[in-house]
Amino acid sequence: WAVRAMGSLGKDAAAGERVVLAVNGARHEAAGVDPSTTLLEFLRTRTPVRGPKLGCGEGGCGACVVLISKYDPATDEVTEFSASSCLTLVGSLNHCSVTTSEGIGNTRDGYHPVQQRLAGFHASQCGFCTPGMCMSIFSSLVKADKPGTTTAGDHAPPPGFSKLTCAEAEHAVSGNLCRCTGYRPILDACKSFAADVDLEDLGLNSFWKKGTDRADVGKLPEYSSGSVCTFPEFLKSEIKGQMNDVPAAIAGEDGWYHPRSIQELHSLFDSNWFDENSVKIVASNTGAGVYKDQDLYDKYIDIKGIAELSVIDRNSKGLEIGAAVSISKAIEVFSDGTPVFRKIASHLSKVASPFVRNTATVGGNVIMAQRLQFPSDIATVLLAAGSTVTIQTASKMLCLTLDEFLEQPPCDAKTILLSIFVPDWGSDNVIFETSRVAPRPFGNAVSYVNSAFLARTSGDGASGELIIEDICLAFGAYGVDHTTRARKVEEFLKGQSVSAPVILEAVRLLKDTIMPSEGTTHPEYRVSLAVSFLFSFLSSLGNNQIEPAKAIAPNGSCANGSMNGQVASEDLQIRSRQELVFNDEYKPVGKPITKSGAELQASGEAVYVDDIPAPKDCIYGAFIYSTHPHAHIKGVNFRPSLASEKVIGVITAKDIPAGGKNVGAGINMLGTEALFGDPVSEFAGQNIGIVIAETQKYACMAAKQAVIEYSTENLQPPILTIEDAIRHNSYFQIPPYFAPRPVGDFEQGMSQADHKILSGEVKLESQYYFYMETQTALAIPDEDNCITVYSSTQLPEIIQNVVADCLGIPYHNVRVITRRVGGGFGGKGMKSTHVSSF
Repeated sequence: WAVRAMGSLGKDAAAGERVVLAVNGARHEAAGVDPSTTLLEFLRTRTPVRGPKLGCGEGGCGACVVLISKYDPATDEVTEFSASSCLTLVGSLNHCSVTTSEGIGNTRDGYHPVQQRLAGFHASQCGFCTPGMCMSIFSSLVKADKPGTTTAGDHAPPPGFSKLTCAEAEHAVSGNLCRCTGYRPILDACKSFAADVDLEDLGLNSFWKKGTDRADVGKLPEYSSGSVCTFPEFLKSEIKGQMNDVPAAIAGEDGWYHPRSIQELHSLFDSNWFDENSVKIVASNTGAGVYKDQDLYDKYIDIKGIAELSVIDRNSKGLEIGAAVSISKAIEVFSDGTPVFRKIASHLSKVASPFVRNTATVGGNVIMAQRLQFPSDIATVLLAAGSTVTIQTASKMLCLTLDEFLEQPPCDAKTILLSIFVPDWGSDNVIFETSRVAPRPFGNAVSYVNSAFLARTSGDGASGELIIEDICLAFGAYGVDHTTRARKVEEFLKGQSVSAPVILEAVRLLKDTIMPSEGTTHPEYRVSLAVSFLFSFLSSLGNNQIEPAKAIAPNGSCANGSMNGQVASEDLQIRSRQELVFNDEYKPVGKPITKSGAELQASGEAVYVDDIPAPKDCIYGAFIYSTHPHAHIKGVNFRPSLASEKVIGVITAKDIPAGGKNVGAGINMLGTEALFGDPVSEFAGQNIGIVIAETQKYACMAAKQAVIEYSTENLQPPILTIEDAIRHNSYFQIPPYFAPRPVGDFEQGMSQADHKILSGEVKLESQYYFYMETQTALAIPDEDNCITVYSSTQLPEIIQNVVADCLGIPYHNVRVITRRVGGGFGGKGMKSTHVSSF
């Protein structure tokens, strides 16, 4: 009965609850789309927009960044924030407005100053990342210049500038990756909007000549806030017109259910259609960037509208934050608080990237840490701060310490984290410090190790003795299931006065506690980091015993809220400059002229292969890769799943046309490489077949469902190391002109050298080309047994040869078009031919 009732409610409300959104001011309806459709997929397939690009697909590169705006009719206010469109599901954006790079400036309406300055500062090379850069910068400008914002003070900025500071401008693109341009010119373009910038410090540009022309903001493209409408009036009117309508609490006709209370949520859990394998519970879906979906979902339960999950309650005891509160909002709330709260906010600002934090939730991060062994910084920091959590199970509500919650067995899908409470520690005799080391300092990278320490101290400043009354030491991300407390070290330190012998013993105990699990990368490095964090923290206590109230904790953070004149390292500006000497000998070569097409790249109107409109009846393919290094391929099947149902067909070596060859790459004198492993997979990662489906997402998801049957009968063990290859005399044949040639007399040089090399060994692991635009190609059959191939490649002539050989047709029957490439670095030389061949 419950299901029929909900279905009836959804049917009655279907017309009013269909997803309506504005894209660059134009109205669009997401009608008939798959429930799992992302905003990026919707924009690129259902609208003319091509600015947002698919790069990493996990919120880590920023190529897909857009500005999302929401309107509150009760307050008549518009809230804007940047977001990763590749992780945002379009079903969660009803009555939202989306602005892309084309929406702020284009060839028809004129370019925006952000786009013009990026071009003028030579900040776009391949241009694939540039539209995302534009939107990150633009969203920072919108946030800073919003009426009532006091980021840079109450005073209006000088003409041509914004309220952004240089430090904020630098962090505007902290989550955006650029592989080929280099960040110096990008940061110069960002800082050109900052009111506190010294224009003379900006680098080479086409607006003034360094050293001779005067740097003047008047020479830059003029900027004024509010020039772009981020939320159209028609959508405001539509929202106001539905204010008095009774909201469809659950709906479900489009596969999306929107409960408004925990009770409604549990009624959905009790429905006979609920299956956690085909139903996904989401608040923002950013977790899909860490743990990729392995199958399609046909139903989504959006818990963002549940009021209990969005609570923010601050009182004398502490701060309660609902699980669905975004990380950005949590940072904002924590920033206006005690020293402990401010330190939490500072650490949270290094989690993920701005456009992920704007939508990712605090509760989602903690739940991933509990269920999926996610190396969470937030869990570590909140654990040390003595946080408690409130959870709702199928039968009861529980309040647990975060430590108890993390130690529990992984929660099932029906257990909901409601809120997190962080006690107010005040500032008297409390010292709180957090640390993390990651591949990138400004976030957007998982930590090698993170830590958080909270100590309550006592002591008389006159006697110079500082006693640790109580202490909590939390460590995470070093190769364990979840954040843990170093309890043996804590027990040892309680009641101790910090001294060199005490620190030495604490470090010894910590080494016995921090034990990365087997298979963790760089285990010794991680242990040494944990030790260094504790050593720095305890040293700061021991070195400042006389005046504990003014103690300066490591990394520039403060104990008891007193900075005492020191500046946090993360607030220091990035300073670098490039000096070039020009002359007229080769004029105009060397003159800093704006690159032709840079503004087109910045606006997102520059067309890459995947931006070409798909022809009618276009189908999509994704490779099935071998998971065995050397084995016979006996067969390929698919697991029963929603994704498997989307498979149209599978192409293997048996489908190569008569007269064609199983060739996927090849250059004269260097040999060829097979397109498919047939009948033997020669290495793990070799192409076995290609899944064909109606959309690229369906094809990629279906490829994950492939089950390959192997056999190693009558096969030698695979050669996996250089040493194995030498023992088996297995070498690539090197053409004579590539063979190494001796230069000088090595033996004589070594005999005369002051220092002798007795032995040495160098091992290099595999390297990643890391081009922003992934491998892609579009093939269109033409008349008279011809074919046209649009390929993102660095070797179009090789594409022509390989495609012709594979199909068994003359070379002149293959036409290859390469307009521009979104990065390559050699990675789109030989490997692009495999994608083009199928």
